Amino acid sequence: MRPSDDEIQEEIAAHLRMAIADKMARGASREEAERAARAEFGNVTHVAEVTRDVRGGLWLERLGQDLRYGWRALRRTPAFTTVAVATLALAIGANSAVFTVVNSVLLQPLPFRDPGRLYAVSYLPTDLPFELPPGVDDRLYLEYRQHVSRFDRITGYQRQDLTLSGVRDATRLPGARASATFFEVLGVQPALGRAFSADEDQAGTDRVVILSDRLWRARFNGDRAILGKAITLDGITRTVVGVMPRGFTFPAASQVWTPLALRLDPGNSFLFPVIGRLRADATPEQAKSELEAIALAMPPDPRAGGIKPVARIIPLKDTLIGKVRTSLLVLVGAVAFVLLIACANVANLLLIRAATRRHEMAVRIALGASRARIARQLLTESLLIALIGAAAGIFVAFAGVRALLALAPAGRIPRIDEVHLNGWVLGFTLVVAVITGILFGVVPARSGARREPQEALGQGTRLVGGSHHGLRSVLVTAEITLALMLLSGAGLMIKSFLMIRSLDTGYDASRVVTMSVNLPEIAYPDAARLRAFHTALLEQLTRIRGASAVGAVAFRPMSDVGIMGDFMVDGPTPLPHGYTVDKPTVSPGYFAALGIRLLAGRDFTPADRAGAPGVVVVSQTVARRLWPNERAVGKRISMQDQPGPNDWLTVIGVVNDVVQDAQLSRHSTIYLPYLQTSSAGFINQMTFVVRPQPAAGNLAPAMRGALRDVDPAVPAQALQTMDQSMMDTIAEPVFQMRLLATFACLALFLAALGTYGVLAYDVTERTREIGLRMALGATPGTVLRMVLGRTATLAFTGAALGVAGSLMLTRVLTRWLFEVKPTDPATLTAVTVVLLVAAFLAGLLPAQRAAGDRGLTTLLLRD
Repeated sequence: MRPSDDEIQEEIAAHLRMAIADKMARGASREEAERAARAEFGNVTHVAEVTRDVRGGLWLERLGQDLRYGWRALRRTPAFTTVAVATLALAIGANSAVFTVVNSVLLQPLPFRDPGRLYAVSYLPTDLPFELPPGVDDRLYLEYRQHVSRFDRITGYQRQDLTLSGVRDATRLPGARASATFFEVLGVQPALGRAFSADEDQAGTDRVVILSDRLWRARFNGDRAILGKAITLDGITRTVVGVMPRGFTFPAASQVWTPLALRLDPGNSFLFPVIGRLRADATPEQAKSELEAIALAMPPDPRAGGIKPVARIIPLKDTLIGKVRTSLLVLVGAVAFVLLIACANVANLLLIRAATRRHEMAVRIALGASRARIARQLLTESLLIALIGAAAGIFVAFAGVRALLALAPAGRIPRIDEVHLNGWVLGFTLVVAVITGILFGVVPARSGARREPQEALGQGTRLVGGSHHGLRSVLVTAEITLALMLLSGAGLMIKSFLMIRSLDTGYDASRVVTMSVNLPEIAYPDAARLRAFHTALLEQLTRIRGASAVGAVAFRPMSDVGIMGDFMVDGPTPLPHGYTVDKPTVSPGYFAALGIRLLAGRDFTPADRAGAPGVVVVSQTVARRLWPNERAVGKRISMQDQPGPNDWLTVIGVVNDVVQDAQLSRHSTIYLPYLQTSSAGFINQMTFVVRPQPAAGNLAPAMRGALRDVDPAVPAQALQTMDQSMMDTIAEPVFQMRLLATFACLALFLAALGTYGVLAYDVTERTREIGLRMALGATPGTVLRMVLGRTATLAFTGAALGVAGSLMLTRVLTRWLFEVKPTDPATLTAVTVVLLVAAFLAGLLPAQRAAGDRGLTTLLLRD
């Protein structure tokens, strides 16, 4: 038990009494004995403090004293406290919000059993002109799962969208086809019912379905009697056998799962993702070698066309977050810059505050306080500010996470449903608070503790001064440097966005409305029925009041899907090696509806139907590449590798090039008429395009009504304008732009605030010097130039360092920039000017105050 102060004082008094009695016994008088005993014993107060420290508990007592004193000191300066806490709350809150997303998406393990043993299996070419996600073909999968030994089990799945009908309005749901071992491999079982059985991934026995918890509650009211009931998906009746646990939506926000019934087709290759659970005694390298051995032992696949696949074993988590990792790390770097700027800002405020408290600190030192105690007191105040700022930052983080999720592009950030504030985030916030408190508090604490009492107590005799003037300048320069680097990144993203918005896409998307329709195979099993549906819907859309042009396309521009391939050219000139084109299927009127200019020949007409001579329309690039200096109309091409007499298609028209894909590049394109398309897979999903008349209102409700009139069981998808489609295409760089711009503006504000604070204090500190100058004849203009000259020094030094840093760091943004280089001189110049103007404005007010304060001379003379 720790002794009380009274007990320690009583013990010291007893030692003194014994020493005095001993000396008196040796013949000394009482006065002499007391004087000698006290001289030998030393400083009583110091001995008492050492005794308390040795016996324990003094540090806790002193901490309590420091906290109480620090809280009172902060309450006495509400303006300083408010500014410092608000600055830290914004910076720490922004960091906590971004960490919440990063923690949930990148750091937390996947919500599966022992997720570290889950790997994606891939055996695909890697040197193709387009990127394929990891996967294997159906033939290898069936062979591999029979002979694999390095994995406990493997499973395959395929993403699919299905139309749920018969339960309120028909709706399109994201889902997946999965092997019977799918849930077992992941280590997640249904919360209600069962998973697929082994015989249910065979053709003919696959009419079952498993629902997500969200779909079960939203559409079926959480009815536990749903098991065994039938629902209709894509026109097929399926029996519900299970409901997954809350939060399970793998892959990609799936709401329904159906069995993956493989049917090998000698003429087609079916690729899909495959996952394996690695055995505890196996390594990924061993699994890769086994995959290669099994693949090489199989008979050659004639469908491969001589392309050599590459075996890869990839951690499942990397396949889910690989593309978004860099994006999130860029945001981490951006908010870290904001935090550093905030730390520099608060450190400057504390240096200024310490300078104003130098007399107080000198008095405390003169009264016996040690320099370590002074430093500890000032550091405690810094930590107290940081902790209060972190507590306020939690509320900022809560709002920030909601804003991040609202701004995040749909489907682009994996595991977004798992993003929420939790104990890890609170712990991160606490650690950040402690680190920042030490970071911005240690220099002011040392400054206050190292000041000599004589220097501080004699401040009244000084005319000029400014302790730690250079350190404050360094901190402001660092703030300006970091702010310019963030502004450069934001400026590049903004310019890239403006370049995209001004891009000549080759068509006129103004006010054009699109509606996608995906037809179920069971109701529309062949091309003839599909064409009949499309024709009927086009007729209904034509009757809409306010529609000026109507058309349809199988794969609309700016989409992430499409068909690309080669073809044959009739004539002596062979097709260039590796030359491929986009092959969208369109209806008559599509070019007029989307505003694609017809350069030569004619458009498709209803006469270009099945049984009529085959025709195509080519883009301008195709015409120039294949028939330079010749007329393309009348030439013949074929989509068959070995065309027969009836396989040749005549070019009837040439249109201008358009931006067809999500990469915003213009591809060579050959348009095929949907009325002559015999393959159902090419036209089962069509996007209908309606161009409204100038005075027409919103056509979306009428388009939905037209679809309902043709088939009420088919839901409308992506009912939006083409401008919205473009924004969806560039959603990820726009997301990056908005966040970087937000953080850059916050950094600019903090840097300007820091510049203003330092200059304002310098003016206050140099009051006597300025008064003396004006008394000796200096004009207000001279004083104004002196203060603005210091502003210019800080701003230009920080800008120069910031430009150098930007040239190195903005390269990480290359993947999100469109026709803008990371070192774009115009952008760097523009953001530098913005920052210099902000710094100038921050220094203008203190400069005007210094130049216009006529009372300075009077004050000096009076003193």
